[in-house]
Amino acid sequence: MSLEALDAVVWDGLETGDPGEPVKSVPRALRRLARAGARATEKECWPLYCLVTGEGGETPSAAAVALPFVIALAADPAMGARVPLVELLADMRAPALEDEDWTGARALLADPEPAVRQAAIPLADGIAGLLERWRAETDPAVRIPLLHALGEAAARETGAGPTEGAADVRAVLAELLAGDDPLLWIAAVHASAELDRDLPVRETARLIDVLSDPALRPRFEEVWYTPAVDSPWTREEVVRSTAWTLEHDPDAELRFTLRLFETADRTGDTALCREALDLAWQLLTRRRSVEAALPAPAGALLTSPDSAVRLRAVHMLAVLGPAAAPYADRLAELVDDEEGDECLDGRICEIARWALARIGDPRALPGLVEQLRAQKEEQGRSYIVGDPRRPDVKDVLIPLSAHADVLLPEMREVLRQGGTRGGATRAFLEVLEAWGEVALPALPDLLPLLADTRTSFDAMRVLRALGPAAASAEPALRACRVLHDPGNHSFVDWTAACIGEDRAAALRLVGDAVMTMQGPGHGPIDVLARFGLDAAPYADRVRSVMENGAHWTRLTAAITLWSITGRAEPSLRVLEEFIVPIADGGDDFGFFRDALRALVRLGGVSPAIRAALLTVRRSDRRLSAEGGYPMILQDQELRALIEQALADLERA
Repeated sequence: MSLEALDAVVWDGLETGDPGEPVKSVPRALRRLARAGARATEKECWPLYCLVTGEGGETPSAAAVALPFVIALAADPAMGARVPLVELLADMRAPALEDEDWTGARALLADPEPAVRQAAIPLADGIAGLLERWRAETDPAVRIPLLHALGEAAARETGAGPTEGAADVRAVLAELLAGDDPLLWIAAVHASAELDRDLPVRETARLIDVLSDPALRPRFEEVWYTPAVDSPWTREEVVRSTAWTLEHDPDAELRFTLRLFETADRTGDTALCREALDLAWQLLTRRRSVEAALPAPAGALLTSPDSAVRLRAVHMLAVLGPAAAPYADRLAELVDDEEGDECLDGRICEIARWALARIGDPRALPGLVEQLRAQKEEQGRSYIVGDPRRPDVKDVLIPLSAHADVLLPEMREVLRQGGTRGGATRAFLEVLEAWGEVALPALPDLLPLLADTRTSFDAMRVLRALGPAAASAEPALRACRVLHDPGNHSFVDWTAACIGEDRAAALRLVGDAVMTMQGPGHGPIDVLARFGLDAAPYADRVRSVMENGAHWTRLTAAITLWSITGRAEPSLRVLEEFIVPIADGGDDFGFFRDALRALVRLGGVSPAIRAALLTVRRSDRRLSAEGGYPMILQDQELRALIEQALADLERA
């Protein structure tokens, strides 16, 4: 690159892609690269990215002036950072620069260096330029990304109607699909999926054969590149991307995954088995219909010699719950297995114990509370939300209230030892709240927790769940007021009303709060529902909040109004607002659950709600916006509530 030419440019008045950087930073970055020459690295290219590319589709005015210099640097055989510079050119392509001279950039498609040719693929002039390069290219590591680019380009053109260029691409792909080179064949399948999405479905058997061939596995890491990705794909990553081409056909996607299980088991291919389990996990978190097909392959892998395989298999059986019952003995053998996978959260023993708990097997109980306490107090725990991971305390223990005689003494000990500062205290309080009156023996252990704001609100929620059975805690409750926090005072008063023995006085207290409080919560309307028909004098106020309140407040008010009047209308019309949208693809599942619980508790549905519930029942998607195992648990919970609501309707 000519430094003299760079010095002759007038940069004044031009703008960079970074408002905080003056335009003089552009020639400075170019000059630094030119002087570095063979010593230049990707790091030296970074400043240029923010200077000559723009966010949101905006192209800075300095980009057009910098373009010929970037091209010159990328084309220089002595430059040490050629590939990053070619990638920068690809990022600079934009409508605002269409009239600039890109001839030198396109010439990089024929560069002697394969890595440069590979990076230059996005610079090709449409299908014609890609086909020209295809006919001349001999390096598989460049031919495969060229095929991907050809498939994408042909799909774009075909979207606007048949074209000669798209037909030429189809001819190239057809020749490769009839050829003998397995990697080019599978690349052609991927590229053709842009034009014929059912082709991978028809070719599933051969796809499995190619992907499971041990002799081919190392070749993927040598030659399988895709445009805009500068590192090769592993065989397992190609397996995953092949599964993506089947997503439009759920049955084919599941068959592909199950065939991977069978093939990996037969050939002893541990890496393929892990990938099959990961694919199955993704299917399981997306679609409920796959549940019946997965217990058998997962159960067979519990004895795998590979700990990463065992961990994934145990995870799958744990979330499947009762369907894992036939494998209970194998799961029990794993409660001492301390191994795991460095890429996933948790050890086999922890997940095996959860799996046993999910099927109600008492062999899960010894050591369970201590395990969960240690997990909650663990420092620096991290995980990817969508991956298999250790369950939260509440998800393990709340369903186990029938085993409170065994678990509650250990939980009480955790509360006593941890106190207000214990890392697991609040998690166990959440479980006690859900257990309700079953947790009454823990009442003495709650009282010390009322004295500290870190745990007082959680402890008060447990007291509310215990109701009048916790009346003896009222003096300690009254003593835990926080002088400078009026919100705390109200919560204490409402909690006292829930546990107090003087029902009439409690109703007056809560009712007065509902009548006088303003703002988003409008007072303890949910507490008022506890008094049933006795709270009917406050119905007009509750109805007003239901009709004029905010989104979530209206739902709470509607449920309360039904509870204190015994009349379904007009509450049902409000519940419809939180139920019917789910049938149309909505994802407000938290409120959907609250509305379903109200339907089950109070009885009765409207025609619109019935139609929506029948539609949701037939849907295959997970009724959850969470990630990972909570998607499955929440879906199972909501579908159980749907069945209850519909069953009540049929009985009526």
